[in-house]
Order: sequence, then C-alpha cells, then structure tokens
Amino acid sequence: MTKAAVDIVRGLTGSDDGLQSLGNYSKILLPSLSRLVAGNKEVAEPAAEALVNLSQNSGLAAKMVDMGMINVAMDVLYKPGSSISPLLVMLLVNLTQLDVGVTCLLQTGDEKMQGLYVMKLVRSFCRSSDEASEDPFEHVGFILVNISKQEAEEAAEAEPERV
Repeated sequence: MTKAAVDIVRGLTGSDDGLQSLGNYSKILLPSLSRLVAGNKEVAEPAAEALVNLSQNSGLAAKMVDMGMINVAMDVLYKPGSSISPLLVMLLVNLTQLDVGVTCLLQTGDEKMQGLYVMKLVRSFCRSSDEASEDPFEHVGFILVNISKQEAEEAAEAEPERV
C-alpha cells in the first residue's frame, strides 16, 4: 500500500500541475516522504525521487530545510547499505541552492559540528571509485559551487566597492 502511494506521489512530481497540487499538502507530504527515505529501498527510492522533484520548487525546498531534511539526508546518506545515495546528493544540491540550505549544511551556529557535513561530502567526493558503475557522489561538486556562491554573495554585500 505504501509503495503504491509513494509511486503515485512520485508520478505527480513529474509535472508542473502535479507539483503545484502536491505543494498544497506539503505539511503532510514532506514529513511522510522524509520518514520513508530511511526505509527499505522499495519505498525509499521513489520517496527520494519525489523529494528531489519537489525540492526544485524553492518554496517547498525552504520548507524541507526548515523541517530538517538536510539532517535526514545526511544521516541516510551515510547509513551503511544506503542504496539511494545519488538521489540524496541531488536533493542536497537542490536544497543548497537556498541560502538557508547552505547555512544548514554548514551547520553554522554549532561550533562542535560546524563543517562536519561538508567535510564528509568532500571526502566522499574525492575518494576514487574503482567501480565501473556510477559514482553516487559525483554531484557533490554542485553543492560546493552553491556554498561558494553564497560565500561570494556575502563577501560582495560586505564590501560592495570591491565588486
């Protein structure tokens, strides 16, 4: 039953009309999908695909960041046996297009944890893959670009005469 429901939601996220309709139910939908991402692959994969599609909408992406989706994604990403790593990395790419997403990923404000997520992602990105299959961390570079953009914008705002 859950798999069928998640497949329907994933299908709806493939169109603009579907995204708009689902956006009206984000308070119920996003937490449910977030919980399913940590489950078995049968439901985790379509749930992650739906979240990636929904996160292309900046309003929904902001809600995801507010509800702790970056923490969930990072926890599941580094859970042993995680089979949805490429989707979670794409979700992080979308969420870090927002300043609040970058701030959350950097763990700004938590001195003990600050930068830990980025360090883990960079380490995974730099680790060479001997496998012929696709590297699940190949898109981490886009996350780093999003972080750099925010830092550059903040620097430009701090010193507008240098731009």
